[in-house]
Amino acid sequence: MGKAVNTQKIWLVEDEEDLLALIHYNLIKEGYEARGFMSGEELFPALDLEQPDLILLDIMLPGIDGLKICQRLKADIRTTRIPVVMLTAKSEDGDIVIGLNLGADDYVPKPFSPKVLMARVRSVLRRHGNSHGTQEEVITLGDMVIDPNRHEVLLAGQALPLTATEFRILNFLAKKPGWVFSRDQIISAIHDSDFAVTDRTVDVQIVALRKKLGARQTCIQTVRGIGYKVMNCEKSHSISTK
Repeated sequence: MGKAVNTQKIWLVEDEEDLLALIHYNLIKEGYEARGFMSGEELFPALDLEQPDLILLDIMLPGIDGLKICQRLKADIRTTRIPVVMLTAKSEDGDIVIGLNLGADDYVPKPFSPKVLMARVRSVLRRHGNSHGTQEEVITLGDMVIDPNRHEVLLAGQALPLTATEFRILNFLAKKPGWVFSRDQIISAIHDSDFAVTDRTVDVQIVALRKKLGARQTCIQTVRGIGYKVMNCEKSHSISTK
C-alpha cells in the first residue's frame, strides 16, 4: 500500500543533479509535494508566487550561495517563518553555528542517508507545526505578546521576524518568567532527540533573539554558570547580558 499524499510542500535547492533527483524521489516517496531548484536565482521567483512548508538548502551553490539565500529568506517577512534545513559537505562546528545564526532550523552534513534526511525533515516539520493543534495560552510580558497558536511575537505592537527555533526558545522561557533554565533544559524542551544541538547552539540563538528584541533585549537575562531567564519586556530594564 502506498503512502497517503501529504499536503506539505518541501522545496529543495541543490545544484548536483543526481543528488537533487535522489532527494526529490525520496520526498515524493514519503508523500510530500516536492519541487527542486538548482540555484537561488530559480528559487526566489517561485517564492513570489507561493511558499513551501520547508526548504532543503545546499550551501555550496553557483551564484548566490546557501548562506546568503538563508539570510535573505529570514530577512523577508513573507518567508521568515519557513523552516530551513541546510545541506552541506561542511561539518565543522563553526559552519553549523554560522548556519544556525542566520536562522537555519537544522543542519545535515553530507554524505547522509535518505532515511536520516527524511527523519530530520519530519522532525523539523513537527517542531515547526506543533502549535497548530491544541490551543495554547497567549503570554503577555510588558509590551511583548507571544501567541503560540499563531506562532507570532508582537513587541510594542510590531511583529518580530523570528525563526522557528528562536520562537520556541522565547516561548519556552516566557511560560515561566523569572525562572532560570539551564542550557540542557532548553535543549530538551525545544528539540527532539534527533536534532544535533549543543550548548553553544543555544547561546547563538539567544544572541540572535536579543538582537531582534533591540532595546528590549535585556528582558532575556543571563544567569552566569546556570543559564537564562525571561522577565517582563520593558525598556526600563538594566540587566547585564553575556
